Amino acid sequence: VQLQASGGGLVQAGGSLRLSCANSRRTSSNNALGWFRQGPGKEREFVSSISFRGGDPIYANSVKGRFTISRDNAKNTVYLQMNSLRPEDTAVYYCAVARSSVSTSRREGYQYWGQGTLVTVSS
Repeated sequence: VQLQASGGGLVQAGGSLRLSCANSRRTSSNNALGWFRQGPGKEREFVSSISFRGGDPIYANSVKGRFTISRDNAKNTVYLQMNSLRPEDTAVYYCAVARSSVSTSRREGYQYWGQGTLVTVSS
């Protein structure tokens, strides 16, 4: 499984970015997908997850109301729309394939991880 995240970059506070993560193999259509992030000097933390049917999204409290996760199973791609970005959102963002079809915030609930994409939010 190869997961490739893209869409990161430098943005001013209040701006938006849309991250994408494509799976090179059709192995995730029955699995939940998720996004995590790791800021400078911080542990990797959960951001959002979506079930295999595209429903039941869950979000970390810190991004709720600002970020939206979605997926396109036909394209084997998961997206993270990030609005109203804040400097504290600065991190490397990682996509991941869950072990089950159910959305989860548990890091151990994921089996495949993509290479991250850097998001930098300037104040």
